[in-house]
Amino acid sequence: MIKSWVFSRNAVVVLIYRIIIVLFLFSLCRIGFYIFNLKMFPGINAGEFLSIMRGGLVFDISATVYTNLLFILLQIVPFDFRYNGTYQKVSKYLFFITNGLALAINCADFVYYRFVLKRAAFDIFKTFRNESNLPKLILKFMLDYWPVTLFGILLLIMMVYLYNRVKLVKPEPSNKVIYYSVNFLAIPLFAAFVIGGARGGLNDSIRPITISNAARYVNNPRNVAIVLNTPFSLMRTSGKKVLEKYSFFDEEKLKELYNPHHIPAGDKPFSADNVVVIILESFSREYIGSLNRDLDGGTYQGYTPFLDSLISESLTFDVSLANGKKSIDAMPSVLASIPSLETPYVISHYANNEINGLASVLKKKGYHTAFYHGGPARSMGFDSFARMSGFDSYVGYEQYPRNKEDVDGMWGIWDEPFLKFFGKALDSIPEPFLAAVFTLSSHHPFIVPDKYKNTFKKGPVPIVEVIGYSDYALRQFFREVSRSSWFKNTLFVLTADHTNESIHKEFQNNFGSFCIPVILYKPGSTLKGMKSRIAQQIDIMPTILSFLNFDEEYIAFGNNLLDDSYESFAFNTNGSNYHLYMKDHILEMVDNKSVGLYNFKTDRFLEKNLLDSETELAVQMEEKLKAIIQTYNSRLIDNNMIVRKSDNNVVR
Repeated sequence: MIKSWVFSRNAVVVLIYRIIIVLFLFSLCRIGFYIFNLKMFPGINAGEFLSIMRGGLVFDISATVYTNLLFILLQIVPFDFRYNGTYQKVSKYLFFITNGLALAINCADFVYYRFVLKRAAFDIFKTFRNESNLPKLILKFMLDYWPVTLFGILLLIMMVYLYNRVKLVKPEPSNKVIYYSVNFLAIPLFAAFVIGGARGGLNDSIRPITISNAARYVNNPRNVAIVLNTPFSLMRTSGKKVLEKYSFFDEEKLKELYNPHHIPAGDKPFSADNVVVIILESFSREYIGSLNRDLDGGTYQGYTPFLDSLISESLTFDVSLANGKKSIDAMPSVLASIPSLETPYVISHYANNEINGLASVLKKKGYHTAFYHGGPARSMGFDSFARMSGFDSYVGYEQYPRNKEDVDGMWGIWDEPFLKFFGKALDSIPEPFLAAVFTLSSHHPFIVPDKYKNTFKKGPVPIVEVIGYSDYALRQFFREVSRSSWFKNTLFVLTADHTNESIHKEFQNNFGSFCIPVILYKPGSTLKGMKSRIAQQIDIMPTILSFLNFDEEYIAFGNNLLDDSYESFAFNTNGSNYHLYMKDHILEMVDNKSVGLYNFKTDRFLEKNLLDSETELAVQMEEKLKAIIQTYNSRLIDNNMIVRKSDNNVVR
């Protein structure tokens, strides 16, 4: 009989011990994953590996909670029947089966990773669902990769041995009141552990962790696979939209219609101008007076006097659209030219694909890169995507030398002090630099600092007062940085993450509800005026690179807005409805079938469906949209989002 340890009569302590067993084995799995794939992760030093192990524990706790939810529930019920021999035997085998399966899945990914270069996601079940000889295939892999199989068997043996080292026996408490009180109190404590462990924390302002959050623990984005564990990856991607691989067109026709592989002409020398990208929370185009001269019979003033003045000295576009409806859609779109179709990219199965963000591309030219956001790290997963897309540093709420007056009490630092902090920080970054900032004040509950109560113009919806405040904060920012030595050598790009509550009927449809500003401002340059082109967030990266005369190949799903040699267009989705904006029209498509065609310039309310009368245009736009979907889906599924040696295509 196995000798019991002294605390074997304490059910709570025994449960904690068995949870620790799982966490210990998951950590061994992480080390094993790294060792078995050592050649694929060069350059990891001791400091980064410790960060990986520490970060991995966050994901291991989450996976352990999900995997052992029923086991935990069975062990914390504060009644004596939990000490029954049969009850404990059933619990034991439940523990062995669920955690044994989790460990086996983890070990299987040691091998599968080599083929897909990322942790397995839930779409793996779709990949192998029609494989009739799957058992034979699994056996073959187990034999071919016997060291992994042996490692997995040793983990299972260790799990059984460690579990059996402690045997829970019924206690004989001297004071039953205290005994049962303690057991009942353990229930809310374990409930907090389960909720916090599964989410990655208990802070209400932080989104539950997903696979993209692993990037915050590594120096190189390719190392995120070590941080993660496969059970977590499978669970967090289950229920998410799995992309379908389509073959609407052959490769030749597909490249003719749409190709995200950019090959610059390279006939001009690279210009190492600084770049500052400002992403404004909820700044709908509707709120900006100078971009809506026709509203309210030509009397509309809007709520952004500073942006109006800046636009008069900038290049803007008569049509400019967001590629998504959420803040988490915006960062990949703006800073890596990756849209979110149906599912936000950062929480999709493909969030850990290898990508070329604006930061990683410009670092090849010696740029220093930094991303700023006034909210807590992980609040929107911005810190993780910043790391994934190549930014050297993320600066947020935790790094801000704050005082009470600067904190809004809900999301983070008010825009005015944080933009002032951002401006001062730019003075200390070596040139050339790429810096991006994401504002946050124009967010629900739509309040302004007490000292600005009744200062800014109010309107029919609460957000417009805060838009006025954030516009004022931008004025103060530009006033300060205009005195800096780097200012004249800097390209500023301003856009919004998405729209918000609309005021006019013109903005309450599938065109207007995506309209945001896209503004390019370079002091003393020729970037001025209103350009007759359709702009979208994913166009920002290739446009910046074109302005700088970047001379290397890259992948970007958007287009260069400074190139007039081709037809401009934009696309996005609203749920499962796909939209293509081209030639002053919007095509709406559901299940790969066109359902609507409207002229968004002459029919602002999108009331007249032209699908039957403009058949030639409808066919042309449907082909374009299908080419976009086919290309996007296949590149994400195949993890083909960076230029590889075999690529030899040109974007159009």
